[in-house]
Amino acid sequence: MYSLIKPILFQFDPENVHYFVTRNLKRFNRFPGGAALSRALWDLKDNRLEKEVFGLKFKNPVGLAAGFDKNGEVIIEMANLGFGFLELGTVTPLPQPGNPKPRMFRSPTDKAIINRMGFNNLGVDVLAQRIAAYRKNQPEAQNGLIIGGNIGKNKDTPNEEAVNDYIKCFDRLFDVVDYFVVNVSSPNTPGLRALQEKEPLMHILNTLQQRNNKNDISRPILLKIAPDLTNEQLNDIVEIVTETKIAGIIATNTTIDKSALSKEDLKSEAGGLSGAPLTKRATEVIRYLADKSNRSFPIIGVGGIHSAEDALEKIKAGASLVQLYTGFIYEGPGLIKEINKAILSEL
Repeated sequence: MYSLIKPILFQFDPENVHYFVTRNLKRFNRFPGGAALSRALWDLKDNRLEKEVFGLKFKNPVGLAAGFDKNGEVIIEMANLGFGFLELGTVTPLPQPGNPKPRMFRSPTDKAIINRMGFNNLGVDVLAQRIAAYRKNQPEAQNGLIIGGNIGKNKDTPNEEAVNDYIKCFDRLFDVVDYFVVNVSSPNTPGLRALQEKEPLMHILNTLQQRNNKNDISRPILLKIAPDLTNEQLNDIVEIVTETKIAGIIATNTTIDKSALSKEDLKSEAGGLSGAPLTKRATEVIRYLADKSNRSFPIIGVGGIHSAEDALEKIKAGASLVQLYTGFIYEGPGLIKEINKAILSEL
């Protein structure tokens, strides 16, 4: 079904298509029987897919990566497509429009996307309210769907004060999310990646860990890293996880390396590249971290997963869970069930 409509969708601006698809997905799920049909078509239920990672029980190990639903607009709809968990955001303390348009570009030949969205979002208050409303209106889902909050800093906040933005998002989302992801690896906010250096990163993570207790409840905190880090920087990441005692790593974000693209004009577009050109590097980073740490912390694998084989490679390299974004756009919702079926076949 998706293969029939994708050629039409791909004729239009990718950002406009994103909003068109999410709006109509919401309409479909509100239509009598729509939600049930969505679950029947795409959601694979099998207790053998359940997996406990950093103290949380995931109904299946295939999640939606951050960036697709920044504002918590399609939580129910994504759950009905069969995702085991959703990572919402990246969200910032204050609303911001993001970078000027156009800011998203497809390369169908390469099964890739370049984006320079720039953390466009409605602000942390809106996201918190929407997750809380979902929890209230879908009480049965609380025992199944895991929701993560991916947090960042506003563009106008200087790096020296970035920790305050992360604190604001952390405190506001604490009661409604199941885990947190600290995003310092997006290439689309000027200077943000400088926060991946050991000293500022340790400061942010240690500060959040010190606040990570409310009524004897703590939330797993993960760090999302870029695929462009050197092995020496990855060694630092292993040390940082050990020293700060955060729950794990998400590997990886988008890459600034566009040399693998087939179209020369796209190589000069600013932004982060995702999709099939990232498949190999993301898996390499997962394997390096898993080996260097003796698999002492969980890794969520993301980057270039366009098939069940891609997902299994990341799991075998050391990922406990996987996430989709660009592969979901290119391959459609059937990819979620395909990966879960492949995982079952490996049991």
